[in-house]
Amino acid sequence: MRAKPTSPPLTLEDAIEIWQRRKNGVAQHTLAASLGVNPGRISEVLTGKKFPEAQHLADGN
Repeated sequence: MRAKPTSPPLTLEDAIEIWQRRKNGVAQHTLAASLGVNPGRISEVLTGKKFPEAQHLADGN
């Protein structure tokens, strides 16, 4: 039996980059592909379930 492939864990730096790129109009599926993760991981960042401070940090505040 094969093990399920797993996405690499996202870091706070990744989450900040996700917010910055999303604010510039990059689609969630494109972000996921460029980071090599499942689109659900992008959604977790953008909904604040993971790294809730990232949006604030991406704004430079």
